[in-house]
Amino acid sequence: MSWLDIGPIDQIPLRGARVVKTQLGCVAIFRPAEDEVFATADRCPHKGGPLSEGIVHGRSVTCPLHNWVFSLETGQAQGADEGEIETHAVRVANGRILLDGSRLNRQVA
Repeated sequence: MSWLDIGPIDQIPLRGARVVKTQLGCVAIFRPAEDEVFATADRCPHKGGPLSEGIVHGRSVTCPLHNWVFSLETGQAQGADEGEIETHAVRVANGRILLDGSRLNRQVA
């Protein structure tokens, strides 16, 4: 894996998100708990809503446009909704968020 340092974890509020812009589009970084982060595509497959502006609850996010709920762990829609969002490997090391850029780099080439 090729880890990209995208900043300190404390710059993302608890139950909040931030966006990282890449050549392939925006990646949303979610912080549902003190030392836990997840990374997904920022775009809802239903109507393109910005998931980073959604409500983070547990290990899920609700799209701000039409209330579709997605698992931050798997990317799968929950409940009666169908679809999924892309997820990316991410971790926290020494208070810094590290995003796996190898898939992003591989898709660009």
